[in-house]
Amino acid sequence: MVTTVSRPLRAFIIEGQVLFGKALCQVFSMEPDLQVVGDGDTVSAAAIAQARPDLILLDLDGSPVELGEALATCRAAVPEARICVLSMRAQPEVTQRCLSAGADGYIIKDVTPAELIRAVRMVAGGDTYVDPRVAGGMLRRRMGNGRQDLNELSTREMEVIRLIAEGLSNKEISARLSLSEKTIKNHISRIFSKLNMCARSQAAVHAAKLGLI
Repeated sequence: MVTTVSRPLRAFIIEGQVLFGKALCQVFSMEPDLQVVGDGDTVSAAAIAQARPDLILLDLDGSPVELGEALATCRAAVPEARICVLSMRAQPEVTQRCLSAGADGYIIKDVTPAELIRAVRMVAGGDTYVDPRVAGGMLRRRMGNGRQDLNELSTREMEVIRLIAEGLSNKEISARLSLSEKTIKNHISRIFSKLNMCARSQAAVHAAKLGLI
């Protein structure tokens, strides 16, 4: 019998405060399924491209580079990598700016190591993560916009959010719409970003309020 061993999740850490960056590397090194393949205090396209990480942890506070430019550099270096922004700022507007610019997750720096690892694994798995302390505020701000939110979703995204509200899993949605699970995950990531959400339960409530179900 042949046993297939999955490779560790490859992470690249970009943190402006060197001491904090090394501490993050240490936290990651304690997890057998995580491997730090590079770190630095600034965004380096060459270093990221050479490391080929699955996930990039990007410091928002200490970077001298504008957020959009930093995210674009990371995407260009490794297009398939997932990107988590790390910040001290717990403001919904800052979180939304990061997600709109292309981040896949937003983690506040005072989380516990266990929550950090959980968030990283969630984002690496294709989900969107937003710290719960800002997610509620983002949702409340959005709910005040009424059906205007429908204008922000494509026809396919409205189909996906409706099926989420019906309780279907990604696999079931994939079968229903004849799309790959990876495509469904991408649609869900964009829906969460556009509507300032971080959980399927929020999407279901939102779909109901908008009359999609």
